[in-house]
Amino acid sequence: RPAEYQLNDSAAYYLNQLDRITAPGYLPNEQDVLRSRVKTTGIIETKFSVKDLNFRMFDVGGQRSERKKWIHCFEGVTCIIFCGALSAYDMVLVEDDEVNRMHESLHLFNSICNHKFFAATSIILFLNKKDLFEEKIKKVHLSICFPDYDGPNTFEDAGNYIKTQFLDLNMRKDVKEIYSHMTCATDTQNVKFVFDAVTDVIIKENLNDCGLF
Repeated sequence: RPAEYQLNDSAAYYLNQLDRITAPGYLPNEQDVLRSRVKTTGIIETKFSVKDLNFRMFDVGGQRSERKKWIHCFEGVTCIIFCGALSAYDMVLVEDDEVNRMHESLHLFNSICNHKFFAATSIILFLNKKDLFEEKIKKVHLSICFPDYDGPNTFEDAGNYIKTQFLDLNMRKDVKEIYSHMTCATDTQNVKFVFDAVTDVIIKENLNDCGLF
């Protein structure tokens, strides 16, 4: 019943690890770190290098109160990575328990995808938490979020339906590409594969900007 009580997705993991975590001399392992969460407020810049390429990534708050702080700051960025939680289709916002999280995510994606600042900016869509979605979809039908959905309640069919809802919001398909990936942020191999694809997109966009592609 996590959706009822607004539990963090990692609550079950940490509760199951209590003996280890509370032991004297405890040191966090890779999964402990990957499953931790700090709410983003404002704009946080991270610089890193991959394949001899230098990246500047800006993490922005997704909460409603944070959006007005950043949307005007990124005109001219190479690409936008938008993260939406597949597993949030039966959950409501912390800020407003009348609003479904998936609907809010679609609304935010629409406002960014079709914003004048990002008219020709490619978007990489991460539909995250696919592992949680795969478990949840066996118990909670997608029609709780999308009443018109009458397809099979399977990971593949329901996941593709959600992906289509996002992709169909793109009003500039002739000039803007959206690259979508289903991801699990705690699966390092999955993230590595996806980030390699993201790197290729960014290189392509830079070459496009220089007229070399």
